[in-house]
Amino acid sequence: MSNQMSEDPMLCEIKILDEPALEFRYGQPVADPRDGLSLFGPYDADAPSHPGALSYGVVGTGEGIDLFLAWSNAMIHSWTDAPNNRHRLWPPYPGFQAAFACDWRNEPVWKHVLDSHELSDVAYRYDHHERVYSTVNQYLSAFQDLQKLDERVSVMVCVVPDEIYQTCRIKSRVSVEQSTGEAVSKKRRESRKEGQLEFFSNYEPEQYELSLDFRRQIKARTMIHNVPIQIIRESTLRLNDEKRFGLRGLTPLSNRMWNLSSALYYKGSGKPWKLATAREGVCYVGLAFRRADATYNKGGPKTAACAAQMFLDDGDGVVFLGNYGPWYSPEDNQYRLTAQAAHDLLKGALDTYVQLHGKTLTEVFLHSRSDISAEEFEGYRSAASDGLKVVGIRVRPYHDGPRLYRPDKQWPVIRGTLWKHSPTRGYLFGSGFKPRLGTYDGWETPVPLQIDIQHGDADIVDVARDILGLTKLNYNTCNAGDTQPVTVKFSDAVGEILVSNPTVTNRQPTFRFYI
Repeated sequence: MSNQMSEDPMLCEIKILDEPALEFRYGQPVADPRDGLSLFGPYDADAPSHPGALSYGVVGTGEGIDLFLAWSNAMIHSWTDAPNNRHRLWPPYPGFQAAFACDWRNEPVWKHVLDSHELSDVAYRYDHHERVYSTVNQYLSAFQDLQKLDERVSVMVCVVPDEIYQTCRIKSRVSVEQSTGEAVSKKRRESRKEGQLEFFSNYEPEQYELSLDFRRQIKARTMIHNVPIQIIRESTLRLNDEKRFGLRGLTPLSNRMWNLSSALYYKGSGKPWKLATAREGVCYVGLAFRRADATYNKGGPKTAACAAQMFLDDGDGVVFLGNYGPWYSPEDNQYRLTAQAAHDLLKGALDTYVQLHGKTLTEVFLHSRSDISAEEFEGYRSAASDGLKVVGIRVRPYHDGPRLYRPDKQWPVIRGTLWKHSPTRGYLFGSGFKPRLGTYDGWETPVPLQIDIQHGDADIVDVARDILGLTKLNYNTCNAGDTQPVTVKFSDAVGEILVSNPTVTNRQPTFRFYI
């Protein structure tokens, strides 16, 4: 045991929390979502909102669509391909219908074929802004006719060639020799960002106000069509030498089937599982901050935006964007809101929640990676109605902090180990040895989450137990638990999509549009 903290280790307490249970069909509690779906089916199987069949659309090149249709057909069937018979680590996949009590159709409701040559041409434009903007436009062309369809599309699958993955990310670069189109000097890019028009060239001024990352930009710009999207690289779907899907070093096919099918089911308005341990009337709000990119940041290096992600026990997430302001402190790399900004942020999230759900709340737990100042917390508390308890908690991965090791030195600590340092501080290991799997499914020494109850009254063990439960509300994967709670894990993703695309005003309030 190593300890860099000032507390006396002899006064510390170590507890191993029970693995939180998830609830599935018939009210059955199961720890691993793959077990629960295989044995009982999804939580909402008998609810009026349960999708009897998932309607989807697909957009990509002709080859990309063919690859996905082959995958789509395979997703209907069962798969068991765990190497060395390690089925505890990679459980068999029973097929979409068996897992979700929902039909997955071989053919999409809508498909849109992109010209591969035209897509490749725009994906290699020299100007980074034009490159990403034009590539996203290619995919947006598939969304224009969705409103005319007789059947609603629940989720749109975007199959992306790997060259887009290489050329349309933040740090992507295209040399002059590789590039297509007009070479744009740095001076001209800067003048375009300032809104200056050019006599001989036509360009879209909007492209300089949007993210330089394909994923972030397309997530934001497709929200106007009210259809969540799932992005899949062609190399994930392409057959390898063994005639198996996936050219890259990926996990077994059964595991990828679990992950993609649960993500599609959730984005298609399904509820695969809910927390069985959550308390009625309690919600958890992740505070997300993001500095404004230099591309459109006219407020100085301290300018940032804030957002709130509210999660309930059934996994429904509400997202609300707060105000821009000088929230970032470069001296200590922290984000702090004024009382008024904090009030507006939580009030907006609570009002959005009432519009969508209308349930009565009794407790709100705020999760932030940054310190929550006394002024900021007073703003949050003032946004809550009388009788609504508010607790402010800092939750962050502590990479430079303490580590725990089991006496036999053969295995990492057990997931759920809580190292309690004081009534208001503890270190929770969301990663580690998982008894259900019979192994540790990570690569590095487990890093704890540092949990600090900074404001309000709460028990550190109860707070840690809630946070451990929130590590199991990531529907983008189907595993036994993440290392971080959903309130913290996706704060960057939400911030990137909202803040990196400030001119996009048609923002969806539900979480399925952001993952």
